Amino acid sequence: MSEKQNMSAIQHLEELRRRIIIILAFFIVFLLIAFLYVQDIYRSLVNDLPFKLALLGPTDILFVYLMIATVIAIAATLPFASYQLWLFVKPALTKRERQTALAYIPALFLLFLGGISFGYFILFPMVLKFLMSLSDEMFATLFTTEKYFRFLLHMTLPFGLLFELPAVVMFLTSLGFINPHRLQKVRKYAYFLLIIISILITPPDFLSDVLVTIPLLLLYEASITLSKIVYRKKLRVKGNTSHSFK
Repeated sequence: MSEKQNMSAIQHLEELRRRIIIILAFFIVFLLIAFLYVQDIYRSLVNDLPFKLALLGPTDILFVYLMIATVIAIAATLPFASYQLWLFVKPALTKRERQTALAYIPALFLLFLGGISFGYFILFPMVLKFLMSLSDEMFATLFTTEKYFRFLLHMTLPFGLLFELPAVVMFLTSLGFINPHRLQKVRKYAYFLLIIISILITPPDFLSDVLVTIPLLLLYEASITLSKIVYRKKLRVKGNTSHSFK
């Protein structure tokens, strides 16, 4: 490797480090802001619960507050992190690719919020109700604050990240890294991976696994459909460009 290539690699690493530092700075700022309002957020989350949450130790509530503030900070940081990533890859993209990549930043944020909302308002109540029904009034139900919010986190945050799959697939298709034909070829492997993910992020019962697996598989199929749309549009643009040069 030549000295010029070494300098170029070092410059890229320095630029990447700078972008990561900026992202971490945004995250810390949003984390501190979230901590200022975390008690109000906590009260709104537990206000309608039909049971009381218990604390087993003095540090439990601090852990819960940190958990809530971290999720809020991640959600708030996501648009800025996406923009910093766009700035990092911008020099290697064409003008059209830059515009395309920039357009996906709001979509990533909205899909993340959509995934969090799906987990919190739809999936979480269904799974919690089912698990509570298993006791059938034979046991005294006692939920600790730490375990309840850890369970809530497992039911929401992964979906915030996984719901971004369609936007990521569309973006990679527009750049030519993947296409719908490849996605269809690896469908069975993707299904297997998504099933494993659903088992890992849900409680150990069959209903929870099914309720999580089905949306993930539908997300993958939606990603293939969206990839087809982007791929066909890309081929049309490429065909028109080629025709104009003839």
